[in-house]
Amino acid sequence: MKREITLGLIQMACGEDVKGNYDRTVDFIKEAAGKGAQIICTQELFKSLYFCQSENWKHFDLAEEVNENNSTIQRLSKLSADLEIVLIASLFEKRATGIYHNTAVVLDADGKYLGKYRKMHIPDDPLYYEKYYFTPGDLGYKVFNTRYADIGVLICWDQWFPEAARLLGLQGVEIIFIPTAIGYSVKEEGSSYDHAWKTVQQGHAVANACFLAAVNRVGFELDPSNAPGQTSGVGPNGERGINFWGQSFITDPDGMIVKEASKDQEEILICQVDLEQVDETKKLSSFPYRDRRVDSYQDLIKLYSD
Repeated sequence: MKREITLGLIQMACGEDVKGNYDRTVDFIKEAAGKGAQIICTQELFKSLYFCQSENWKHFDLAEEVNENNSTIQRLSKLSADLEIVLIASLFEKRATGIYHNTAVVLDADGKYLGKYRKMHIPDDPLYYEKYYFTPGDLGYKVFNTRYADIGVLICWDQWFPEAARLLGLQGVEIIFIPTAIGYSVKEEGSSYDHAWKTVQQGHAVANACFLAAVNRVGFELDPSNAPGQTSGVGPNGERGINFWGQSFITDPDGMIVKEASKDQEEILICQVDLEQVDETKKLSSFPYRDRRVDSYQDLIKLYSD
């Protein structure tokens, strides 16, 4: 018996106007719902530019408390209830002064706040100085039982770690959503890195017999510390920054990309999936769970096996 639901991914370019980004995202969510989307996911940190390109304490002012009394949550909860959609929204969380998280909230189709996931793996690379801003998550890997599906959330850098996806798989996740902000920062990367980005996530879907939806932003965002006359970057005139490569996509439990957005255009990606495929895949493929040798994985708790 089919269990068909429709997903909506919001791929957009952000500007300096936080309110403008927020309002545009809400408009996109309404449009996605109007096209039949029942579960909708934003890209990572959708309310602002990707501020982690530089270390600037002023950016902490962008953070907000994330709880049911927060005005952002209340607005999104009402939106979820009015449209009868499940909503995954990526926010910059202020837990306390000096403790901040990269967080995604999950709202059910009746507007109920189901909880939040805090990004666990935090990068610290050129133009991705996230360790300056974000404390690693401490809520673990959660599966949220929503009206339409049992979903899990990872955030960007988490996508490279098979252990994270596996822990969601062991809880029976049907769809993993991954809000993301990733792109080219040097010309030499060419097209190989985005291919690796897609491939590893397709592998998570196969290894855990689930659907996976990755949501990325698009457009070039200038590094705020860009030096005058810089000509070695990826900007239109060689400026240093990040050219976000878009390509938001949905892959099925067989690792096949069933729908994908462009590399450089704002899009609302609408895709119907049949959750019965998750059960069918688990019945036909014993490797995701039955044949695991949990007695042989002790070294996984080590940082490195010498």
